[in-house]
Amino acid sequence: MKEYLKFNKESWNRKVPVHLESQFYGVDEFVSGRNSLNDIELELLEDVSGKTILHLQCHFGQDSISLSRMGAEVVGVDFSDKAIEAARDLANRTNTTTRFICSDVYELPGILAEKFDIVFTSYGTIGWLPDIDRWAKTVSHFLKDGGKFVFAEFHPVVWMFNDQFSEIEYAYLKKEPIVENFEGTYADRDAPITQKTITWNHGLAEVIQALIDQRLTIEKFREYDYSPYDCFKGTNEFEQGKYRIALLGDKLPMVYALRATKQ
Repeated sequence: MKEYLKFNKESWNRKVPVHLESQFYGVDEFVSGRNSLNDIELELLEDVSGKTILHLQCHFGQDSISLSRMGAEVVGVDFSDKAIEAARDLANRTNTTTRFICSDVYELPGILAEKFDIVFTSYGTIGWLPDIDRWAKTVSHFLKDGGKFVFAEFHPVVWMFNDQFSEIEYAYLKKEPIVENFEGTYADRDAPITQKTITWNHGLAEVIQALIDQRLTIEKFREYDYSPYDCFKGTNEFEQGKYRIALLGDKLPMVYALRATKQ
């Protein structure tokens, strides 16, 4: 438990140069103007022009910069120093004013003093965090009264399966850390990197109750039977930009998303 930050930060620092060169992230196309956000989160974000947004666990900042391009004033945060270095370079290349801070989510209240209209985080984020109550407290801390939290994440049912989606390997409810060793990365499975990771599976009730406990009222909640990213093994693109596990078709919930307001 005490070493999860060390291993996970090392893992993400190794991924950054691979991801920057990958077709998955398409950096050149992004610099040319592509918006990296998906319909799932755009529906919940609505018009962000003139809004202040805190983007937690932003990786190297494509979504943060996309929000800036949409007219928002954005601060992106990630615990990977390599990712933040790349994000700042990408902001310069795209001539955007997006600010980036290197910090662990839990430590951010001691570093950043601002409040925001919107806190945003998406896809593959909370599994890296052991304490969802503390995460929700951080979200609430940075929201103005009446501010919105917009969240899209892979469904916890997805994380119950092994990599091949051939059998259930892990519990739905968080019991203990999931410690794994990987070769490659979701953006480039043949990348010559190895990594040890420590993650947790957080069920829907755990997440929703943590937000409710922090005076966040759930306004919208959605579940989707597809992923907007081709980041799992054995996928089938059944519509453009929509991926399912070929073995399971539309039988598996793959993503959920919500919007909540701070009361």
